[in-house]
Amino acid sequence: MKNIQIHIKVGSELYLKNPDSSELGRKIVCESVAMINDLGFESFTFKKLGVQIKSPESSIYRYFENKHTLLIYLVSWYWSWIEYLLVFATMNIDSPDEKLKRSIKVLTDPISENYSNSYINEVLLNSIIITDSVKAYHTKDVDNENKKGYFKTYKKVVQRVSDLVLEVNPNYKFPHMLISTVIEGAHQQKYFAQHLPALTDVTQGKNGVSDFYTNMVNKVIK
Repeated sequence: MKNIQIHIKVGSELYLKNPDSSELGRKIVCESVAMINDLGFESFTFKKLGVQIKSPESSIYRYFENKHTLLIYLVSWYWSWIEYLLVFATMNIDSPDEKLKRSIKVLTDPISENYSNSYINEVLLNSIIITDSVKAYHTKDVDNENKKGYFKTYKKVVQRVSDLVLEVNPNYKFPHMLISTVIEGAHQQKYFAQHLPALTDVTQGKNGVSDFYTNMVNKVIK
């Protein structure tokens, strides 16, 4: 899938003005990914972003209400991109077991290169997802934001792979719990591998995270 050209659409509820509609909007998103990855979400501000892109801070607020909605936009973009990867990974595959295996690989493999040639660096965005994506929905407003559809792309990915679980075993009772656990657990194990290696069995140069969750899913559902 290297060098494929894709266009990711994000729901209009996540922005005031579509950042994909202008050069400035795309620059805001592109540079925010780099800055959040470099500074961390807590230290990232629209003021700092404005300085970086040489544009007034007020111009950023024309696109996003605040940095929280910007983060949700980035998370939504990421999961829409992952859904594309899932589609490509499973197309023309008849075996439910193989489709599920390939999907788990997409969800758990490390991202090591930019695939889509978009203005968003997926490698840096993946790093943000691992460290900061829970901040998008671990908030007091999560229920209200959920009603507005803020997290629909993430839920679509979970639903897509949960359906594959049921193709393998129609009687399995907990497909959504299983797949959301795989996703969040894989993120946590990748974080542990980088920062708290005593909490994981991942070794450098081996794709232990993907192997672990592939084996776990197979054993759990059969």
